Amino acid sequence: MKLCFLASANSIHSYRWIKYFADKGHEIHWISLQKSEFSDLQNTKFYLLKQFPAKFFEIIFNVISVKNLVKKIKPDILHAHYAGVNGVLGALSGFHPFILTAWGSDILIAGKNFFIKPLIKFTLLKADLITCDAEHMKEAIMKLGTKPEKIKIIYFGVDTKKFSPGPKDKELIKKLNIENCPVVISLRNLEPIYDVETLIKAIPLVLKEVPETKFIIAGKGSEEEKLKKLAEKLKVSKSIRFVGFILNDELPKYLRTVDVYVSTSLSDAGISASTAEAMACGLPVIITKTGENEKWVKNDEGGYLIPIKNPEILAEKIIFLVKNENLRKEFGTVNRAIIEEKNNYYKEMEKMEKLYEEIFKKS
Repeated sequence: MKLCFLASANSIHSYRWIKYFADKGHEIHWISLQKSEFSDLQNTKFYLLKQFPAKFFEIIFNVISVKNLVKKIKPDILHAHYAGVNGVLGALSGFHPFILTAWGSDILIAGKNFFIKPLIKFTLLKADLITCDAEHMKEAIMKLGTKPEKIKIIYFGVDTKKFSPGPKDKELIKKLNIENCPVVISLRNLEPIYDVETLIKAIPLVLKEVPETKFIIAGKGSEEEKLKKLAEKLKVSKSIRFVGFILNDELPKYLRTVDVYVSTSLSDAGISASTAEAMACGLPVIITKTGENEKWVKNDEGGYLIPIKNPEILAEKIIFLVKNENLRKEFGTVNRAIIEEKNNYYKEMEKMEKLYEEIFKKS
């Protein structure tokens, strides 16, 4: 098939989705407002749209470009990722069959905004098929006027071949100076929604009980300096490694080298990619009870679900896990099995390919 995507070209999630179909031999056309950060895609032609400070102007000034591109490409299917600008541009192109994948905040946050809600509803109405990665997302989409039979749940999935248990990386241990100590990792970006502040506030409590514990805080974002200053204020900077953005290809060695994964996010749609990748690598996880996290992790089975903004409970769970190696392994084994069964990238993309074939045959 000839597949045309309207999707962010600086997102690993868009890249992984599109790569699967490029590797399968489909003809891919990728339209984006962002420059491509990936150069290894086969059978793919890339088109860059103009960016503007205001989303409204991005739509106004790019709608004609998208219409002309789609008319020129003549794809079998147009698929927009994210119901914001990409989705609206796809809807305004007038092309069918048009598929929309909702990511989370586009529905759960923007979909409640008085000014943006009409655009989101318009986009959902124009889509012939909508995918999302959580039941509560499906319910939120239905509340915006979409019929349930039009919505399918497709997880982004984890590459379980790439993200799998393995030996600790000796070079990484030496580089980060984390020899012979328990290590906790956070992979969420340093933005308010991910509340990494709560993790840093928990660190002094953990160090009182297990002073040798080290913390890897990855990601980038607007709160980076604020979080580093907080760490200095709490006198825990020496126990933290702020490592910045980690390339997806580098992530497995980090996840195999640490002992516990933590996510303090204030909101999730389905399970976050980083949480699922940590589980696939056989790690126990401590995550906030948001979105559908409780469908993926059960207390005392694969880790712990904790309330948001509660450093005391977070510290308690970290301490318990770093002190219990056998339990960490037990939880990790459970988590690996769950991801292999329910959130396998290859299985999810196979489901999506069948949906493409079905909608193409109907068109």
